[in-house]
Amino acid sequence: MALATFWFILTAVLWAGFFVLEGFDLGVGMLHSFVARDEAGRRAAINTIGPLWDGNEVWLIVAAAAMFAAFPAWYATMFSGFYPVMILLLVGLILRGVSFEFRGKVDSARWRRTWDATLTCGSLLVPLLIGIALGGLLHGVPIDQNQEFTGNVGDLFSGYSVFAGVTLVLLCLLHGAAFIALKTTGTVEGGASLLARRIAPLTALAVLAFLPWTHSTAGDGVLPSILGFVAVIAVLAAVWLVNSRHEGWAFVATTVTIATTVLSMFVDLYPRLMVSSTNSAYNLTVHNSASGNYALKVMTVVAIVFFPLVLLYQSWTYHVFRLRISADHFTSSAEAE
Repeated sequence: MALATFWFILTAVLWAGFFVLEGFDLGVGMLHSFVARDEAGRRAAINTIGPLWDGNEVWLIVAAAAMFAAFPAWYATMFSGFYPVMILLLVGLILRGVSFEFRGKVDSARWRRTWDATLTCGSLLVPLLIGIALGGLLHGVPIDQNQEFTGNVGDLFSGYSVFAGVTLVLLCLLHGAAFIALKTTGTVEGGASLLARRIAPLTALAVLAFLPWTHSTAGDGVLPSILGFVAVIAVLAAVWLVNSRHEGWAFVATTVTIATTVLSMFVDLYPRLMVSSTNSAYNLTVHNSASGNYALKVMTVVAIVFFPLVLLYQSWTYHVFRLRISADHFTSSAEAE
């Protein structure tokens, strides 16, 4: 079942890629109203992700599609069992998309404040709910011998899964603050740097608590895996770098932190896909939930061909939109409004 293991690794990489790329989008969405007090500053913050957010969100679709195609039993059990969480997740994603599109449609401060609030709420819901779902995979939910979820809504919200969601929210906040500081100038950059310095210690404490808890929940003791240790070093480096105002390296550190934290969850989960709190014999695993060998072979060929092309295209996109954005670009139009 080497191909099944390969697809588990690729699925983990896709989820990590989603949080690396969409993570700072979510952070910007949560922070855009706080990094600046005027309309021009808020528009500058939003425009740092304007050309990028929808492309980054595709990683979520691809990650879910990889689960569906490579591990259909995993997809079916998780998405049906976590149905309330998935509905709220869709609400959050819709609020974000609509807010970007509608915010500037009416010349009204009240209108913009309303969509600013929905953008903040939607951006908060997404990492929180995905964290709860991913945490539930490892902590365990009631699953019977037919690989069917047999619990209720309360079973989805364990202490560990909720803390996983909170940790991912904090990581996205720090990642987003570092990104705004990297991509803007003037008062917006200063506001983002200040927020980053305030968020960084809380994020570090959350990561330092979450990684041993994850390893312990997996039944492997409290010392984190190698990736976990990398995450610890990266988050401590991020704290130091945001305080020393090294925006570029701070963003690199938050990138490594969020990637290794997400990957650590999957490393501790393997070879399981979903833990059954009813009976460990009912766990969904890489081996009992994978698609047939032929399907995995075809998918592997497609992934080998197209995945590098997607990476090249997104790299080119980031290169094109690499320059900093100033609130001065929006001052005249904001005053006119």
